[in-house]
Amino acid sequence: MVVLSVRGLTKHFGEVIANDHIDLDIEEGEIHGLLGENGAGKSVLSSTIYGLYRPDKGKIFLRGKEARIQSPLDAIRLGIGMVHQHLTLVPHLAVWENIVLGREPRAVLRVDRQRALAGIEKLLEETGFRLDLTKRVVELPVGVQQRVEILKVLYRGADILILDEPTAVLTPQEVDQLISTLRRLRAQGKTIIFISHKLREVFALCDRVTVLRRGKKVGTLPIGEATFELLAEMMVGRKVFLDFPRENLRGEEVLLELSGVFTDPPGVPLREISFRLHAGEILGIAGVEGNGQSELAEVVVGLRRPRAGKILFRGKDITAHPPKTRILQGMAHIPEDRHRLGVILDFSVMENLLLGFEDQPPFRRGRMTLDLSAARAFARRKIEEFDIVTPSERTLLRFLSGGNQQKVVVARELAFEPQLLLACQPTRGLDVAATEYLRNILVEVKRRGNGVLLISADLDEIRALSDRVLVMYEGRVVGELSPESDEYHFGLLMGGKTLEVS
Repeated sequence: MVVLSVRGLTKHFGEVIANDHIDLDIEEGEIHGLLGENGAGKSVLSSTIYGLYRPDKGKIFLRGKEARIQSPLDAIRLGIGMVHQHLTLVPHLAVWENIVLGREPRAVLRVDRQRALAGIEKLLEETGFRLDLTKRVVELPVGVQQRVEILKVLYRGADILILDEPTAVLTPQEVDQLISTLRRLRAQGKTIIFISHKLREVFALCDRVTVLRRGKKVGTLPIGEATFELLAEMMVGRKVFLDFPRENLRGEEVLLELSGVFTDPPGVPLREISFRLHAGEILGIAGVEGNGQSELAEVVVGLRRPRAGKILFRGKDITAHPPKTRILQGMAHIPEDRHRLGVILDFSVMENLLLGFEDQPPFRRGRMTLDLSAARAFARRKIEEFDIVTPSERTLLRFLSGGNQQKVVVARELAFEPQLLLACQPTRGLDVAATEYLRNILVEVKRRGNGVLLISADLDEIRALSDRVLVMYEGRVVGELSPESDEYHFGLLMGGKTLEVS
């Protein structure tokens, strides 16, 4: 039985058509995957169903009857709940307080705590969750916080759950737990719309999958008729290759060496970080976000001074060198937050391509003058070489897509043939096509005999590209694994557990 239908749903934002006459049928008691590149219209579609947006055209039907959903409150009343990618919990309230927030059972002028706890305990029994309801949310791991979000939605009586990129910050074990939870909810008759860019999870969980591309529906398939290659091609419109043959190109030269590095707050203190990165090697840094990866990147690039320890680049001590010196010595950096650290959105594409190098040959003419003709020629070459989609080099960067903004960063950082590339979350927020492009770039850097330090929260990316993987937990390197190692072993280390040696 079809429980939710969308017919001809269309939504504009100015001249941009986010959803273009989309038809969609969701069957009762199924887990339905929703796939598509960034900008394909997934979030707009799900947000419209949930009442965050109002459609310009089209209708939504629940169990065959037209539903007028003007706000999330309307959706909740109709039994539709949404778990957002960025959790919406109040950190310093207790678990039970977050679950009932806005729907508190009252006893005269106060919250009836006993009635609230009784209702939540019933939900815990149905879902199989184990939670300390009196703990503050801020004390819980992200995976447990997500369970609180799901319970909050169920407490409001949702029969249809929309989950937007729910596994983005989870360990493999937490992903497995979430999949088990969603299967249990499906067995209880709940209907789930699962939005994800991770195809492997879609295959592990979903009954059917719908693909969107550029605001239009491409098609819906039973998961048994789908393949990785087919879904990727439907999303992009051409064949996509995300697996790379792992070539052993490691040379003798040590490009980067950290020895006994400690740092102080702010952030996660690094504790006795030591490792070597060789020429012709991609060294991956894995871990749940917030375990010192950002601080490690800052130390390597020179944005943070260590309290103790040494950093050697090509055999020379650069511990005290500022970022500019390291860049001119042959180090490049793709920052994890390109908007904060990598670009200036209100500068042109050309100006962003020159950032940090505008005072270097061939762009400097005299002591203070920029050679505009050389700058334009350089920008046009990089736009063509890196296939940056922009009206011209004079276009403000903010008008480019996220993928093309990232290409500008990569083009600039690789322009002067660095020996070491520090790549932090290089494909975060990018669609399948842009991800494929940037991963190929990283492999090509390695093939040229240079080194890549790859920091990524995407374990699939780490395992696909790295020659070796170090796992970080609470500011320490807690283990080294081969990229072929079992995902379970990665998850143990990422969760702070040690591996048993047999």
